[in-house]
Amino acid sequence: MSRLSLFNSPLLLGFDHFERALDRVSKVSSDGYPPYNIEQLGDNALRITLAVAGFAMGDLGITIEDNQLVVRGKQADDPQRVYLHRGIAARQFQRSFVLAEGIEVSGARMDNGLLHIELVRPEFESRVRTIEITGGSQRPSSNTRAETPERAPSRVERIR
Repeated sequence: MSRLSLFNSPLLLGFDHFERALDRVSKVSSDGYPPYNIEQLGDNALRITLAVAGFAMGDLGITIEDNQLVVRGKQADDPQRVYLHRGIAARQFQRSFVLAEGIEVSGARMDNGLLHIELVRPEFESRVRTIEITGGSQRPSSNTRAETPERAPSRVERIR
C-alpha cells in the first residue's frame, strides 16, 4: 500500500529529501534530556545550546549524519565513589537536530556546563537560466556548459 504525501504532487518534483527529513524529525526522541535552546544570532547564524552539566568534553561527541546534527554524551561511572544519595544521574543521551540544506556547523565550545554549537547558513545565490527551445529533429550539442557555483550571482545563461 502506498503512502499519501504532500510531496506526491506532480508539481513538486525532486522534493523527496524534504519528505525524508520530515520522517526523521517525527522519529526524533521526545525525551527532554538534555534541555536546549536555539538562538538566532543574525540573518544567517544560529546557536544551539545544550545544558550538559557534569559532562567533560571527552564525554561528548558531535556528528553530522545525512543533514542531521547528532550530539551524544556518555559519562563513565567511577567505581571508587560511594554515593549516599545520587540525584545527579550519569546517564547517556543522544539529541538530534535536522539541518536544512546548506546549513553548516562552524564550531562548538563548552562554557560553564553549556555546550554551544554554532551554525551558519551561507548566502543564497540567485541564478536565472534561459533554456533554448529546439526543433524535434535537432539534438542537444555535447558542448553544453555545466553550472558551476563559482560564477557570479544573478546571471542569465543561454544553453544550446
